[in-house]
Amino acid sequence: MKIYLFILSLFFCGLSYSQTSISGSVKDSKDQPIPGANVKVAGESAGTVTDSNGNFTLTTTKKPPFDLEVSSVGYGSSTVSVTSNNQNVTVSLTEQETQLDEIVVSASRAPEKVRESPVTIERMTIRDIKKSASPTFYDGLENLKEVHMNTSSMSFKSINTRGFATVSNNRFMQLVDGMDNSSPLLNFVLGNLIGVSEIDVANVELLPGASSALYGANAFNGILFMNSKNPFKYQGISAYVKYGSTNQRAAGSNDYRDYGIRAAHKFNDYFAAKANFTYMKGTEWYATDYEDYGAPGRDRSHHNYNGLNVYGDEVSTNIRGVALGMLNAGVITPAQYTVFNAILPNENVSRTGYNEVDLTDNEVRNAKIDFSLHLRPFGNEKLEVIWQSKFGFGNTVYQGANRYYLNGFFMQQHKLELAGKNFFLRGYFTTEHGGQSYDMRFTGINVNRAWKPDATWFGQYAATYVQSTLGGATPTQAHGLARGAADTGRLIPGTPEFQSAFNSVIANPDVLSGSKLVDNSKIYHSDGNYNFKDLVKFAEIQVGGSYRLYDLNSFGRIYTDTEEFGGIDYDEYGAYTQVMKKFMDDRLKFTGSIRYDKSQNFDGSYSPRVSLVYSAGQNKNHIFRGSFQTGFRNPTTQDQYIGFNVGNAVLIGSAPDNLLRYSETLPVNTVAGQAFAGGATTVMNGEDAYYNSYTSSSVLQFSALAGTDPVAAAALLRRTNVDLVKPETVKAFELGYRGEVKGFSYDINGYYNIYNDFIGNITVVSPFYGTAQDSPSFTAGPTDPGFQTLHALTNGNTRNYQLYTNTDIEIKSIGFGVGVSKKVFKDFELGANYNYAEFDFDQAKDPSFEAGFNTPKHRVKATLSNDKLFKNFGFNISGRWSDEYLWQSTFADGIIEEATVIDAQISYGIPSLKSTFKLGATNLGGKEYKQVLGAGAIGQQYFVSLTINP
Repeated sequence: MKIYLFILSLFFCGLSYSQTSISGSVKDSKDQPIPGANVKVAGESAGTVTDSNGNFTLTTTKKPPFDLEVSSVGYGSSTVSVTSNNQNVTVSLTEQETQLDEIVVSASRAPEKVRESPVTIERMTIRDIKKSASPTFYDGLENLKEVHMNTSSMSFKSINTRGFATVSNNRFMQLVDGMDNSSPLLNFVLGNLIGVSEIDVANVELLPGASSALYGANAFNGILFMNSKNPFKYQGISAYVKYGSTNQRAAGSNDYRDYGIRAAHKFNDYFAAKANFTYMKGTEWYATDYEDYGAPGRDRSHHNYNGLNVYGDEVSTNIRGVALGMLNAGVITPAQYTVFNAILPNENVSRTGYNEVDLTDNEVRNAKIDFSLHLRPFGNEKLEVIWQSKFGFGNTVYQGANRYYLNGFFMQQHKLELAGKNFFLRGYFTTEHGGQSYDMRFTGINVNRAWKPDATWFGQYAATYVQSTLGGATPTQAHGLARGAADTGRLIPGTPEFQSAFNSVIANPDVLSGSKLVDNSKIYHSDGNYNFKDLVKFAEIQVGGSYRLYDLNSFGRIYTDTEEFGGIDYDEYGAYTQVMKKFMDDRLKFTGSIRYDKSQNFDGSYSPRVSLVYSAGQNKNHIFRGSFQTGFRNPTTQDQYIGFNVGNAVLIGSAPDNLLRYSETLPVNTVAGQAFAGGATTVMNGEDAYYNSYTSSSVLQFSALAGTDPVAAAALLRRTNVDLVKPETVKAFELGYRGEVKGFSYDINGYYNIYNDFIGNITVVSPFYGTAQDSPSFTAGPTDPGFQTLHALTNGNTRNYQLYTNTDIEIKSIGFGVGVSKKVFKDFELGANYNYAEFDFDQAKDPSFEAGFNTPKHRVKATLSNDKLFKNFGFNISGRWSDEYLWQSTFADGIIEEATVIDAQISYGIPSLKSTFKLGATNLGGKEYKQVLGAGAIGQQYFVSLTINP
């Protein structure tokens, strides 16, 4: 109540202030209006922007005479004198070819011209968003130099810069109005699920490469800044509506809708507010890759088929071993067992799975709501108090070790910030709720088990195989007849019986019978910065710091936060300072910074950065830069505390206190195995995974040779020898040039990165009994611990684990990019860029470690646009090409084929209605392509949109 009265009193005080009002218009040299131009009082914070017709009205408490400063991206600035109240002015801006004078903030945490940026920086402005041929501005980021997208879902795109990224890219940070919008549970950005509406975007800045010196642990390979419009500056009601269709061979043609509205108002110089709402709905890109990547060439006719986008067929067992279980259960007699054991092949058989498209509603939905209150106690930018709340709801598909349908997923953020000319102090928290989200793999597995237990299904399969063989069937025929008999009564998608079982499974969080993902995790974060430039004159000095607390709560479903062990909380903090100084008539700029960070579970680390920028040429339009910096990445919450059964393996985080937090009781096969294990079951935990296991690569080699030469096969086994996970580091060297030559604008950069203690995954196989060792003796006898592990491997008495660790092998990456732009004829703008990226990792020295570079070696992008083609008409065509590359992830490994994609749009402005129509199409060539192995192939998208701006 006190806050309300305080705001109200300021409001009435503001009304009593004498105000000066100025109106006018801003046009270019051809007398065409310039929308979105900045108009501000010289030396003051009061300002506004022009509407779609180039008109503006500005009120200020300053009395004439004073000057107005007018500027816009792509134009030179202009100053006009105001001598009286209610004066009407007309301002003409001259177009500029150079973009070197555009202002950016992110590279040095302070406003500076692009020419002075110490590192590579990419930008997307309001004008770029209006020209984009992509369905959303976030999709349009893919046309920026250095950006490669990993598309898991129509509404879930993950940005990849400089490699080493899957869908879960936790080496990349994304800030929206200063808030990290990574998922507290998953530790990575969920695209624009809880981001910003495109009609509320003020600008977007991208820093590819390490940025830990200023932004801390997760700014390892890049950071994206999305800044929304301030209601003091951007007022009125804006709205957009998009309608169109998506086209894919698997999904057909389906409607696509996207709506948004923004309302902002400046009540006076002291108080302003805004609110946004957006809603998008469409049909997901169907994931229909049914290749068996574990055994290329297999199709559904194979008895041990395991398709990529098929779930339930991961349940597989040796069919000969089933006979012993039937004997022990009294299903068959000893005499029958002899027959079964003689006829059944020593082969694995998998259950019949369900296609992914039958396990989701294939709808993608996203709603975003946000509002903010802005208070300026002194009526200017000396101090602004901001309360901001953001809410994101939706359905989308996330791909990690499995494919997950985030159904009714809800995430929210709330921020309180104090910002001034030279400082900011903010605190925010992020929380999320899993809704009705579920794991598709366990959905398929447990729907199968709901109608017929595994033991029953495999028993029927074995019995029918034997009967068919005795009746004269060939092995192929016997397998077919056996599957048909075992599948009798199988639940068919679309039937009430299937739907009932499906609903029961996705509502149950127990992996033994359900697939629901449960989550209510939170992040609490605060950070601040102060710039001493008004107090210290010899150089520009900044200091800052941050603190973060993780509060994990998956109810034991994903992390080891079970009732037995309790919740998981840990924190991290950091502090930094930066010095900037110009020399040689401001041609040479030095920037040096260093940051210290400490996470609760790891030693502290320092991240320095040093850079030099030199502006050559008479007009300082040839800018050379060089920098060295180090970056680091703390292991994520998953790396440390996950304890997640994904069916074919268990993911075990390696925080020292986590190894005993996860355990499971597993059945032991064969009487001999039960004797070694001390019973029919055994208890396995994280210590078994890390300290008593074999590398999966050596187990594969063993399995391939064990049937013909068991002694030689045993000699191939290698005990897992890994350390618990620790932070990874990078040393980043970068050189660059920005400049203009004969009307061409160039941006060239090259980088060389050296990674140490690179965090990754290793899959291991832990025996139920015995002691894992290099080359165990096959002839040592049953009392030997090494021999016992061979028995376990041979009889399926093992558990697969995915561990989180660091490789001792140094990884290097090198890359360069070239961007060029020019106005080629009148108002036609041509832009093109090329990127090369490569990495060096000696796989032979660590064969079980996957680096997961997941980046094309060559990428080419180009755009041709003219937003003044003729009166009120504009167009944009963009194209991009990337060559094929190896995709590595915990879900699947394989080749992503090369792709060529062309997008286009035409627009028509209606100044009298302050509106713009746009007709757009993506992937005009029609050839479907993938960016993620396991995700749906991306088809075509057509849309028409109407945007109304004040």
